[in-house]
Order: sequence, then C-alpha cells, then structure tokens
Amino acid sequence: MNIQRSEQPGERPSVRVRQRADGDVEECVRVLAEVHRLDGYPVNWPDRPGEWLSSGPLLGSWVAEREGRLVGHVSLSPGGEGDLAPMLWSERNGATRDMTAVVGRLFVAPQARGHRIGALLIGRAVEEARSRGLHPVLDVVTTDTAAAALYERLGWKLMATVEQRWSPHQTVAIRCYAAPA
Repeated sequence: MNIQRSEQPGERPSVRVRQRADGDVEECVRVLAEVHRLDGYPVNWPDRPGEWLSSGPLLGSWVAEREGRLVGHVSLSPGGEGDLAPMLWSERNGATRDMTAVVGRLFVAPQARGHRIGALLIGRAVEEARSRGLHPVLDVVTTDTAAAALYERLGWKLMATVEQRWSPHQTVAIRCYAAPA
C-alpha cells in the first residue's frame, strides 16, 4: 500500500510512502549518513549500515519520497531479546511480548524535515502493526529530543525512561513509548 499526501496547487510537493525495495538500501544509507552527521542517529554508526537497516526479522520497511527523491525510512519488527519497550508494554497490559511490534530505524533527511514525513512513516508502520493485531512500541535515546517530541505530538505514551547497557563500556538512557490505543 502506498500513502500519498497531496498538496494544494502552489504548495509543497506531495510525499509518497511505499514499501522499501532492495534497490533503495544504498540511498537509505546515504540519507542515514546525513542524519548521523547532523543529529548523531544512530548513536553508534554501524560497520555495515545497509545490513543494520535490514537485519533481523522484519515485518516491513518503508521509504518516503518527495519530488522523486528518497527522504525517509522506517521499519517494523517483532520485539527481540533486549528490547525494553515490548517488555514494558506487555507487563503493563497483561500480554505477551509477541503481541507487540517495534517501530525503528526511523529517519528523515535533514533538508526534507517540516513536511510531516516522519509522521507519515510512523503512520504506515502503525497501520501495518495493527493490521497484524500487534501493538506498536518504540524506544529512543533520551538525547534525541526532536524524535521524542514527534512521538508525543502523535499521541504516543511514555512508559518509562531506563538505563540500558549497550556494551561493557556504554550505558544509554532510553525512553520507551507505546502507540495510543
């Protein structure tokens, strides 16, 4: 399914969200590198960023295009070992972790921000999760205040802020969110 947001004549160009194709990964890595340089996301640059975007079991990955250029990405995956948001949601709702889907790998090209692209990408991932009967959750490092503000504007609920050990030498504060019911 493609999602398009059209504009009135003379306004900004439309944004199209579509399923990510294998041929998109290289351009996604280029955009991700821009985001990393500007915002520090991801916190730790992966050795193989293309594999990082595609690793693990995915329920889906989507890209956003504006004026024919790839400008954003999001993915959806089942909760895995060490994912805090699915654990918190399931404990609070008397459910199992496999009733959640994790929204992740969300980024928007710096030059394309301010056009609701992040919201459209999140909306697509949420739609997919709900179509599978899963509740969307996510986590974000506390230093990524712009992302946290977006999630909160969209009605996501903060479940907790926790410290998570990413390596023997790195502990990171994480904000865990659940999509609105």
